[in-house]
Amino acid sequence: MALLFPKRTKYRKQHRGRMKGLATRGNEVAFGDYGIQSLSPAWITRQQIESARTTLARATHRGKVWIRIFPDKPYTKVAAESRMGKGKGGVENWVAVVRPGNVLFEFAGVSLPEAKRIHKLVAYKLPIPTRLRTRFSLGGEE
Repeated sequence: MALLFPKRTKYRKQHRGRMKGLATRGNEVAFGDYGIQSLSPAWITRQQIESARTTLARATHRGKVWIRIFPDKPYTKVAAESRMGKGKGGVENWVAVVRPGNVLFEFAGVSLPEAKRIHKLVAYKLPIPTRLRTRFSLGGEE
Protein backbone atom coordinates (compact mmCIF):
# COMPACT_ATOMS: atom_id res chain seq x y z
CA MET A 1 0.00 0.00 0.00
CA ALA A 2 1.83 3.07 -1.28
CA LEU A 3 0.35 6.11 0.39
CA LEU A 4 0.75 9.25 -1.67
CA PHE A 5 2.78 12.30 -0.69
CA PRO A 6 5.45 14.41 -2.42
CA LYS A 7 9.04 13.17 -2.45
CA ARG A 8 10.26 16.62 -1.47
CA THR A 9 8.82 20.11 -1.09
CA LYS A 10 10.36 23.56 -1.07
CA TYR A 11 8.74 24.39 2.28
CA ARG A 12 7.76 22.02 5.06
CA LYS A 13 4.52 23.80 6.05
CA GLN A 14 1.88 25.70 4.07
CA HIS A 15 -0.88 28.18 4.80
CA ARG A 16 -4.41 26.78 4.80
CA GLY A 17 -5.60 28.76 1.77
CA ARG A 18 -9.17 28.99 0.48
CA MET A 19 -11.34 26.68 -1.60
CA LYS A 20 -13.40 29.42 -3.22
CA GLY A 21 -14.86 29.02 -6.70
CA LEU A 22 -15.13 26.23 -9.25
CA ALA A 23 -12.36 24.14 -10.77
CA THR A 24 -11.18 25.71 -14.01
CA ARG A 25 -8.61 23.01 -14.81
CA GLY A 26 -8.91 19.25 -14.46
CA ASN A 27 -12.68 19.44 -14.87
CA GLU A 28 -13.09 17.32 -18.03
CA VAL A 29 -12.77 13.57 -18.54
CA ALA A 30 -9.52 13.43 -20.53
CA PHE A 31 -8.12 9.88 -20.32
CA GLY A 32 -10.77 7.25 -19.55
CA ASP A 33 -14.35 6.64 -20.67
CA TYR A 34 -15.85 7.67 -17.30
CA GLY A 35 -14.82 10.09 -14.58
CA ILE A 36 -15.80 10.72 -10.96
CA GLN A 37 -16.33 14.46 -10.50
CA SER A 38 -16.55 16.38 -7.21
CA LEU A 39 -19.60 18.52 -6.48
CA SER A 40 -18.31 20.42 -3.42
CA PRO A 41 -14.96 21.73 -2.13
CA ALA A 42 -12.88 19.63 0.26
CA TRP A 43 -9.48 18.49 1.42
CA ILE A 44 -9.16 14.83 0.42
CA THR A 45 -6.53 12.97 2.43
CA ARG A 46 -4.05 10.52 0.97
CA GLN A 47 -5.78 7.64 2.82
CA GLN A 48 -9.13 8.54 1.24
CA ILE A 49 -7.53 8.67 -2.23
CA GLU A 50 -5.85 5.29 -1.70
CA SER A 51 -9.04 3.71 -0.36
CA ALA A 52 -11.05 4.96 -3.36
CA ARG A 53 -8.29 3.82 -5.74
CA THR A 54 -8.25 0.24 -4.36
CA THR A 55 -12.05 0.04 -4.58
CA LEU A 56 -11.92 1.32 -8.16
CA ALA A 57 -9.13 -1.09 -9.15
CA ARG A 58 -10.97 -4.09 -7.65
CA ALA A 59 -14.29 -3.15 -9.25
CA THR A 60 -12.95 -2.49 -12.76
CA HIS A 61 -11.10 -5.86 -12.89
CA ARG A 62 -9.06 -5.56 -16.10
CA GLY A 63 -10.06 -1.97 -16.82
CA LYS A 64 -7.69 0.98 -16.58
CA VAL A 65 -7.72 3.58 -13.77
CA TRP A 66 -6.33 7.12 -13.65
CA ILE A 67 -5.92 9.18 -10.45
CA ARG A 68 -6.34 12.85 -11.36
CA ILE A 69 -5.61 14.37 -7.92
CA PHE A 70 -2.45 14.32 -5.82
CA PRO A 71 -2.07 15.17 -2.09
CA ASP A 72 0.65 17.83 -2.27
CA LYS A 73 -0.56 20.08 0.57
CA PRO A 74 0.67 19.40 4.12
CA TYR A 75 -1.65 20.22 6.98
CA THR A 76 -0.46 20.66 10.53
CA LYS A 77 -1.89 19.98 13.95
CA VAL A 78 -0.87 21.29 17.35
CA ALA A 79 -0.77 18.70 20.15
CA ALA A 80 -3.89 18.48 22.34
CA GLU A 81 -3.82 20.46 25.60
CA SER A 82 -0.82 22.53 24.54
CA ARG A 83 -0.56 26.17 25.58
CA MET A 84 -1.11 29.07 23.20
CA GLY A 85 1.83 30.36 21.24
CA LYS A 86 4.87 28.12 20.66
CA GLY A 87 4.34 28.14 16.89
CA LYS A 88 2.63 26.03 14.28
CA GLY A 89 2.27 22.29 14.90
CA GLY A 90 3.98 19.47 13.04
CA VAL A 91 2.79 18.10 9.70
CA GLU A 92 -0.11 15.74 10.42
CA ASN A 93 -1.11 14.54 6.95
CA TRP A 94 -1.11 15.34 3.23
CA VAL A 95 -4.23 16.45 1.37
CA ALA A 96 -5.36 17.24 -2.16
CA VAL A 97 -7.32 20.47 -2.48
CA VAL A 98 -10.47 19.69 -4.49
CA ARG A 99 -12.89 22.27 -5.84
CA PRO A 100 -16.35 21.63 -7.30
CA GLY A 101 -15.90 20.31 -10.83
CA ASN A 102 -12.54 18.54 -10.32
CA VAL A 103 -12.37 15.09 -11.90
CA LEU A 104 -10.91 12.92 -9.14
CA PHE A 105 -10.63 9.55 -10.89
CA GLU A 106 -11.10 8.23 -14.40
CA PHE A 107 -11.59 4.67 -15.56
CA ALA A 108 -12.17 2.70 -18.74
CA GLY A 109 -13.01 -0.82 -19.87
CA VAL A 110 -16.51 -1.15 -18.36
CA SER A 111 -20.10 -0.68 -19.54
CA LEU A 112 -22.32 2.22 -18.40
CA PRO A 113 -24.42 0.19 -15.89
CA GLU A 114 -21.18 -1.23 -14.46
CA ALA A 115 -19.68 2.30 -14.29
CA LYS A 116 -22.72 3.51 -12.31
CA ARG A 117 -22.27 0.65 -9.84
CA ILE A 118 -18.53 1.38 -9.51
CA HIS A 119 -19.22 5.10 -8.94
CA LYS A 120 -21.57 4.24 -6.09
CA LEU A 121 -18.92 2.02 -4.44
CA VAL A 122 -16.20 4.68 -4.76
CA ALA A 123 -18.52 7.51 -3.58
CA TYR A 124 -18.83 5.77 -0.18
CA LYS A 125 -15.08 6.22 0.31
CA LEU A 126 -15.06 9.96 -0.37
CA PRO A 127 -16.07 12.77 2.04
CA ILE A 128 -17.91 14.81 -0.63
CA PRO A 129 -20.82 14.28 -3.03
CA THR A 130 -19.68 13.22 -6.50
CA ARG A 131 -21.21 12.46 -9.88
CA LEU A 132 -20.35 10.16 -12.76
CA ARG A 133 -19.19 11.93 -15.92
CA THR A 134 -18.80 10.38 -19.35
CA ARG A 135 -16.19 11.45 -21.85
CA PHE A 136 -17.41 14.19 -24.20
CA SER A 137 -17.29 13.18 -27.84
CA LEU A 138 -18.65 14.88 -30.94
CA GLY A 139 -19.38 11.56 -32.65
CA GLY A 140 -17.51 9.55 -35.27
CA GLU A 141 -14.39 9.41 -33.11
CA GLU A 142 -14.45 5.70 -32.23
